[in-house]
Amino acid sequence: MARTREFDTEAVVDAAMEVFWSRGYEATSIQHLVEATGIGRGSLYAAFGSKDGLYEAALARYAAASTARMADRLDRDEPVRTVLRDLLLSLVDDTATDPAKRGCLMTNTAVERLPHDPTAGRIVGDAFDRIAESVTAALRRARARGELPSDADVTALADFVVTTIQGLRVQGKTGADRRRLASVVDTALHALPAPA
Repeated sequence: MARTREFDTEAVVDAAMEVFWSRGYEATSIQHLVEATGIGRGSLYAAFGSKDGLYEAALARYAAASTARMADRLDRDEPVRTVLRDLLLSLVDDTATDPAKRGCLMTNTAVERLPHDPTAGRIVGDAFDRIAESVTAALRRARARGELPSDADVTALADFVVTTIQGLRVQGKTGADRRRLASVVDTALHALPAPA
């Protein structure tokens, strides 16, 4: 008779996510994960197959939560520059108030694991695409309201915003202060084309 799993899988994934986010993939050992999750090696391997399997579950969970939060912040009936500024400054504040300077787990993964980890690459790439889709939708609404030129390339502008987000995350990890990062946000918003 097979044994019933005796732990909360979501809680284990959340605990592992915190370890990977703080230490990175390479610097995280199975022992670190055992200590953080409170379950044995055998149970971790039985549930997730490998360290990679647990990392992928943690990364997917982080990506889903992060992209959902950004989509919520972008789905507002306000001027697009206000919406984007609020989103970007919220990310700056997240970075500035994190004493561990962990940055963003998706950005960290892109830097540490790609291109040699195709599964992580797919998770991160899909998440970045979802963020770009949310930004594109906000920019389309703005274009329809006349806040952007009628011929504005909202896809290219969304990619610019996503790239700005990633740059802010990396700069934040290096210890750039809030004033400096906020000035990047202002510069990025000034780069959006004005209506004719």
